[in-house]
Amino acid sequence: MSDFLAKQAEDPEISDPDPLNIGSAFVELTTHMMQNPTKLVEAQMDLWQQYYMLWHNTTMRMLGQESEPVAFPQKGDRRFRDEAWENNELFDFIKQSYLLSSQWMQNVVHDVDGLDEKTAQKVEFYTRQFADAISPTNFMMTNPEVLRATIESGGENLLKGLSNLLDDLERGKGKLQIKMTDLDAFKIGENVATTEGSVIGRTQLMELLQYKPATDKVAKRPLMIVPPWINKYYILDLRPENSFIKWAVDQGHTVFVLSWVNPDSKLAEESFEDYGRDGVLAALDMIEKATGEKEVNAIGYCLGGTLLAAMLAYMAKIGDERIKSATFFTTLTDFEKPGELSVFVDDEQIESLENRMSKDGYLDGRDMAMSFNMLRANDLIWSFVVNNYMLGKDPFPFDLLYWNSDSTRMPKAMHSFYLRNMYNKNLLREPGGITILGEKIDLRDIKIPVYFLSTREDHIAPWQATYAGTQLMSGQVKFVLSASGHIAGVVNPPAANKYCHWTYNRNPPNPDDWLAKAVQHEGSWWTDWQNWISRRSGGQVDARKPGDGKLKVLGPAPGEYVKVQLS
Repeated sequence: MSDFLAKQAEDPEISDPDPLNIGSAFVELTTHMMQNPTKLVEAQMDLWQQYYMLWHNTTMRMLGQESEPVAFPQKGDRRFRDEAWENNELFDFIKQSYLLSSQWMQNVVHDVDGLDEKTAQKVEFYTRQFADAISPTNFMMTNPEVLRATIESGGENLLKGLSNLLDDLERGKGKLQIKMTDLDAFKIGENVATTEGSVIGRTQLMELLQYKPATDKVAKRPLMIVPPWINKYYILDLRPENSFIKWAVDQGHTVFVLSWVNPDSKLAEESFEDYGRDGVLAALDMIEKATGEKEVNAIGYCLGGTLLAAMLAYMAKIGDERIKSATFFTTLTDFEKPGELSVFVDDEQIESLENRMSKDGYLDGRDMAMSFNMLRANDLIWSFVVNNYMLGKDPFPFDLLYWNSDSTRMPKAMHSFYLRNMYNKNLLREPGGITILGEKIDLRDIKIPVYFLSTREDHIAPWQATYAGTQLMSGQVKFVLSASGHIAGVVNPPAANKYCHWTYNRNPPNPDDWLAKAVQHEGSWWTDWQNWISRRSGGQVDARKPGDGKLKVLGPAPGEYVKVQLS
């Protein structure tokens, strides 16, 4: 603990008392609240009335009479699953008291008039973070499950929890790195990322993987997948039963995947357009050499889709027609309303981030992971604090959380460009707003068929925001909405028989109008996509194996780049 505190004292970030630029937002909030004190008094009186009802109802329960709860957890809130939160009058009172206070606090800041949209969003986001942090489930003396475990084990859970805490502090080397899964239970290439294939090309930014065919005949046009470099590609190849890559191979596609490098300081000046040139364009050249085919179908996932869209506009500008269709998984191309991630992106925070990146030449992947985790703090932060540190349990082995913990760095130049020009200035949607390899691009030049897949509960790329891309491209555009979130809604194999999806053959300007007329279908969207892409596959040819063409096999999949982990 002393070593951890010493490292914290040496951290230059500690000298900045407000690196997230929260203070000014709350000062503005307070200023507007004081301009209407009557509204604040009314809110306080309302809180007192609700507390009076809670005290009355709790008293009635203690006297053995029935009473209705005053406050309820939101649907999906798993913090209060223990039976004592319902059956024990004291813990029920603690729970409802917290819910009343936290909901009141969030309602008060939400109802303040006069704040601009970004300031209001930041205030509401960090108010929710505070409300989540002070939940009674996060403290030993007000968590019945922890109290019961402490009594039953004679305090062994707390000793084990302290050991877990110290391990996480040591592993984080100066920062608390909460362990979300059994990190020793998985090994890349052995029980995750196991689809059989080969590395058939490499640049300093990516390795190109080609997968072994599973059918005698395959689609003539190969399938190129561009994953995000914020995470590693094997989210699409976790286990055989939920691997989109294996499923696509089984459907008769010759699948190629870009596996991005985990960059170090040597790649600090690699830019967004470098990722396009040495990633997307280089992969197209390699695929042609490997298969003899110039034409491909392409998929871009999240940030990989944003890059793909930019490169499609560039290719349209120079007359490069090698990509014949594009599929976008949860991809933002219009960043006007990008969701809660925007609270981390303003001029002050970007400047602070650039100062930090200038030291090492990259953004540490753990910093980005923490931002994503804060979007779902109860599930991805506080649940593990309770499980690991207070209950003294080891986290359960879970392939998705292993992937989530396997962070990647981002080069300084690329990440700064992305944040400033996409999230902050929203220039990608503007004709000529972005320059790629000397060409001012316009997404409206994209005239190939496009398939947009978004997810209804996406907290990273809200579906209403991704839907805006349907209005920016000029070809035939199909929009499909899947149930669930950014990962589960995408990685949803048909055999699982989970989640539904919606389709509609028109794209009105308003996404809510689209949803109102969309038809709901049970099960995975994968089969709908296969029907769509099969009509754009150029017929069939004999199956191609890695190494059959002009490129030699450099090594087995999943390659070497994906195995580089943060030290």
